[in-house]
Amino acid sequence: MQAPDMALWAYPRQNGFILVSADSDFYHLAITMGPPPKVIWLKGCDYPTAAVERLLRSEAIRIAEFEKDADQAFLVLQP
Repeated sequence: MQAPDMALWAYPRQNGFILVSADSDFYHLAITMGPPPKVIWLKGCDYPTAAVERLLRSEAIRIAEFEKDADQAFLVLQP
């Protein structure tokens, strides 16, 4: 794990945010360290920002349920 990843991990952890990333490193951190922060992994994401926006909007209910579930550390989304 690189220092920049740990700095990115620390900010949402300290501020109660969900971390959304296409980087599998954060998925692995969520598995090993657990929340907070919760992680939404955009697995295999190599598509434009507009496609990511559509994906997140289409999964809004799942994301809201994920946020409320204290036992879940990560949510994997794919197009």
